Amino acid sequence: MTSTAPADHLGTSRRRGLGLIAVAIVLTALNLRTAVTSVGPVLEEIESGLGISSSLAGVITTMPVLCFALIGFTGPALSARFRDAHVLAGALVAMAGGLALRSAAGSFPLFLAGTVLAMVGGALGNVLLPSLVKRYFPTRTGTLVGAYSTAMGLGATLAAVGSQPLAEATGGWRWALVVWAVPALVAAAVWLAIPASPGVSRAGHAAVRMRPLLRSPTALALTGFFGVQALQAYVVIGWSAQYLRDSGLSAATAGLLLGLNSLVGLPLSAVIPALTVRPRVQRPLLLVFIACYVAGWAGLWASPGTAPWLWMTMIAIGMGTFSMVLTLIGLRARTPETVAALSTVTQGWGYVIAGAGPLLVGVLRGITGGYTGMFVIVLIGVAVLAVTGWISTRQVFVDDEVERSVPGWSPAGRCTDVLETAGVEAPASAHVRTETAPPPS
Repeated sequence: MTSTAPADHLGTSRRRGLGLIAVAIVLTALNLRTAVTSVGPVLEEIESGLGISSSLAGVITTMPVLCFALIGFTGPALSARFRDAHVLAGALVAMAGGLALRSAAGSFPLFLAGTVLAMVGGALGNVLLPSLVKRYFPTRTGTLVGAYSTAMGLGATLAAVGSQPLAEATGGWRWALVVWAVPALVAAAVWLAIPASPGVSRAGHAAVRMRPLLRSPTALALTGFFGVQALQAYVVIGWSAQYLRDSGLSAATAGLLLGLNSLVGLPLSAVIPALTVRPRVQRPLLLVFIACYVAGWAGLWASPGTAPWLWMTMIAIGMGTFSMVLTLIGLRARTPETVAALSTVTQGWGYVIAGAGPLLVGVLRGITGGYTGMFVIVLIGVAVLAVTGWISTRQVFVDDEVERSVPGWSPAGRCTDVLETAGVEAPASAHVRTETAPPPS
């Protein structure tokens, strides 16, 4: 009895600790897009309130994407030096402060400063959550990615649908932006409630060098795939509501259609990761997404006033590529450290690619007065998405591709079969069976 009681206690503590981490991951994901999707439905009111042009409005829609790219690169270094819980709690508090600042802004520069601060939580959450899933839940990647991508979609939906009604109810756009600071603070509090594990060393969190990933064709393809799918998403988030308003729909209807786009993605976010972990399903799934993108964008361009709900639904199905690429990032690397590096490179440079989309739409709209440029950009993007997605679904590990030219780069051959989960109340471990890379397709 005396020998089993401590083991039972440690097992219970481990389960509780991992359960709290899972809750924190999901709550963090709920906040990753609220600061972004709350802007589109009230973009016209923000333009008027700040006295800015269409081109500067394009900067507003692009700034979050650029912040995701630049701030995201600091994620692995921060995770290697500090507890994951503290990094994400601090990021979420910064997000809440940024949301408050930009809602009070009376000028364009101050609004941008608040936006940058608000994007800290989203940027660090973007790059760290895939590696946390790999570290703490190595045998449940599909389940956890499905849970947090669904939460991300739910947060995006609530912000998209709720912003316009909040603006109308409060007499302006400011409360529609600041209200999303509340769930960010709740998520931060949960991370702070996770106690440290006694005796866990930061050596288990050594950051992997990211530059050698440029030698991996799969890492480059994943970067392009992520970047172009994000470009599609941020054009939808930043400009589709305004396009629908300019096409004759009311502001409330445009906001609801943007919310519908996010709402359709919720059940897909729960299902797609579980499908993506099955190699034989990946490419057929990709082809479905590409077909839906083409149909949705073409329909929205040719006839925005006829069945816009159908076009936005088709685009929403195409946007399932987001859940797919998040899952692929975890599948294409062997260790949590490599996943963190791959996630950072893929999302960091991917968001640089994505940032060009909303900005170009705003500039071209200002020059031409129309949206033809927007549709040309997104349809070319769909073609690129098909190519990079096809390469990304090859059954290989980026660790192996880089190791051929940079021996000893990956920790896969150096780590033991135990990964300690820093941040759990009692020392907890996950035994990871060494995998052999399947042959390239």
